[in-house]
Parts: sequence; C-alpha cells; structure tokens
Amino acid sequence: MCNSCDYTIHGRHHHFGWDNSFAPAERVVPGSTIEFQCLDAGGGQLNADSTVADVAKLDFERVNPVTGPIFVEGAEPGDALKVTIEMFKPSGFGWTANIPGFGLLADDFTEPALNIWKYDAASLEPALFGKNARVPLKPFAGTIGNAPAEVGLHSVVPPRRVGGNLDIRDLAAGTTLYLPVEVAGALFSVGDTHAAQGDGEVCGTAIESPMNVVLKLDLVKDARLKTPRFTTSGPVTRHLDAKGYEVTTGIGPDLIMGAKEAVAQMVDLLAGRYQIDPVEAYMLASVCGDLRISEIVDVPNWVVSFYFPRCVFE
Repeated sequence: MCNSCDYTIHGRHHHFGWDNSFAPAERVVPGSTIEFQCLDAGGGQLNADSTVADVAKLDFERVNPVTGPIFVEGAEPGDALKVTIEMFKPSGFGWTANIPGFGLLADDFTEPALNIWKYDAASLEPALFGKNARVPLKPFAGTIGNAPAEVGLHSVVPPRRVGGNLDIRDLAAGTTLYLPVEVAGALFSVGDTHAAQGDGEVCGTAIESPMNVVLKLDLVKDARLKTPRFTTSGPVTRHLDAKGYEVTTGIGPDLIMGAKEAVAQMVDLLAGRYQIDPVEAYMLASVCGDLRISEIVDVPNWVVSFYFPRCVFE
C-alpha cells in the first residue's frame, strides 16, 4: 500500500473495454495521488505454473483489463488530464506468449508458445530468458487512458486518441503523460502492466506482469489536445545501450512489410547465432528489441530497422 497516496483502487475494480457509461470506481479532486492495483494483460488467466497448452485456452473476452475508471472533478471535454507516473510496484512474475493469429509475424509463427518469467521485484535485476539471455527490466503501463466520447462499449485492444493500449515503453516512472478529455470527469483507467517491452512489441506480448502503479492526476484546463503527448525525465534507452546493438533492416515501399522483414531477419540472426528456437527468438525480440523508422522520405522505398541490444547475451 502507498502511505502517501490519497486513494487505493483495488484490482477488483477492473473493466474490459472503454465505455463512458461505466460507473466510476472513485471520484477524486485534481492533484490526487492514487495507487492502482493492476492485473496483467491476461486477466490472471496465466500463472507461474501455466504451460503452453494454457495459451490456446485464453478467453479473449477477459484480456487487457484496466483498473478504474476514475472521475476527476472538474474535468471537461477540451481539457487534458495530466498523469504524473510516480512509481511501479512489480510482482516478480510475468509471461510472454506467442498467440496464434496475433503479432507482426503471425503468418510465420502459427503455433502457441509461452515463456514464464520470474524476476527480483525489488532490485529489478535483468530477468533470465533461457540459459544465456538476460533482459533488462523497465516497468510501465501498456494501457492508460480516458473514456472516449462515443457511446457504447469499445474494444480495449486498439489505441485511441484519448490513450488506451498505447504500449509505449517510455511511459515509465518519471514520465508525465497528457491525455485528451472527451467526457465529464475524464473517466481514467490504467492496466496491462509490463516488466519490459521493446518498441513495437512485435510478437504481440511483452513481459506481461501484474503490478501496482502510483499516479498523480491533475488537470490542464482548455488544453485542446488532439492526441496523447508525454515528457520523459531523462534518457530512455540507457539501460540497453551499454554494449551496442545488432541491427537488421527491411527496405521497400510498405512500412509494415519493411517491419516484418526487419524482424524476420533478426529472428533468423538470433536463432542461428545463439542456437535457440525461432519462436523463442521472436518472443525475445518482442520484449527487448526496438523497431525504428530510419528513413521515410526517399521515394519509393523506406527503411525500417530493428535494433536488438547486445547486452542481453553478453
């Protein structure tokens, strides 16, 4: 529990999807500090004893639960909700899965796969993957946002202009996030917490890990913000930069195809060099490798690069 927090929102106050008719779990004044108990993206369907057979049994009606919503007094359409991300309290457990039909290379990896992670929740020392790989950790919330103005229930899977399933790994402790407000009270929720993820989350899952999140919610009146923006408190890749990167590329007139090619080439490189199964290389790429658009102006071809940190194996 957070002794300095004004409120604690228990994990039982979770919901699936966005709906501006949901009753708030709490009403707070601007400037309140709140601890949220967040479930993992599977909603607790996978645990430390789960096997790959459990991946095929996932109920997709129960994925990506978010804790909330929070009604912020005075929030009105046109305002921005200022979210100061103060800290994370990790659980020490996580999972990464290849889910058939999901992920950038879904056509190449059609069978389920699962890696169960155990990590030190206090020290956040790099987590062991297989026998030789150690992945640096950086907790963040993958899904964080406000309710949209449109009536009805909307899927939590795609990101939206009011936030949602952004999966931006730099929404970590110390970052300040600004979210457009479209309904009275904002109706803010958060969840889908990760212990680590690469930019792109290429296999569709990160190190999915339940944990508590401490946030401060405030308002910027009449901000007229069109989409989310955020400010980081310092460098964002220092934990991965120390020993450089291996980089593969995809080149062509289609960014998605370029991204697929860059990732596929990295999977081949990792699988061959470190004698691991290609699907393991794919999942490892998802939790610590970064997709980048390197060039998008030299018509007709663009360059997408995939950066994999050498420190994972060294």
